[in-house]
Amino acid sequence: MSEVNGLSRRSAQTRRRIVEAAHGLFATRGYTGTTFQEVADAAGVSAPTVYFHYGNKSQLLKHVVDVASVGDDEPVPLLDRPWFTALRTARDPAVVIRRWVHESGVILDRVAPILAVVRDAAAGDPDMAAQWAQNSEQRRTAHGTFVTVLAGLRALRPGLTRRRAADVTVALLSPDLFLVLTRECSWSMARWETWAVDHLAHGLLPDPR
Repeated sequence: MSEVNGLSRRSAQTRRRIVEAAHGLFATRGYTGTTFQEVADAAGVSAPTVYFHYGNKSQLLKHVVDVASVGDDEPVPLLDRPWFTALRTARDPAVVIRRWVHESGVILDRVAPILAVVRDAAAGDPDMAAQWAQNSEQRRTAHGTFVTVLAGLRALRPGLTRRRAADVTVALLSPDLFLVLTRECSWSMARWETWAVDHLAHGLLPDPR
């Protein structure tokens, strides 16, 4: 049994090295500019080992996105993580928004550069187009769940539907806008977070006047 556990741990460590190497290469060289051999060299394994674990490049990139989205390779969905459980129990809408923006920023800092790779590859690759559509739907689902928490507190501004509230949230917390502000405009994470909290509260909550 200990031998089996040891093999399992080594396999998990190998997968983590591959994913970390692939993350860096995809982010700097793009999808078409990254090869399995380069990933293998960066991870310190053979190319057949990368193929064994991930089969093809699109599956590898999908796993890189999944790991970047939640921060690890544990089989626990984003919305089942402890921080979201705590957010569900918050009673102050302002606290809910601050927590959602903060955690969104942590996630976007990891995943936004990789999602840009998927987006750019989607135009010429059917697998990447499907991946981009799936990632977009997952983001909308997550933001929709956040909106549902606010709606449960009766915190949405009068006349604002949950769908429109989700539209606002998806737009303000989009990976593209995050990269523009934090990379192109050189905003700090703290500045982005303050901006996002202010604009999200303005867009979703009743006017305090």
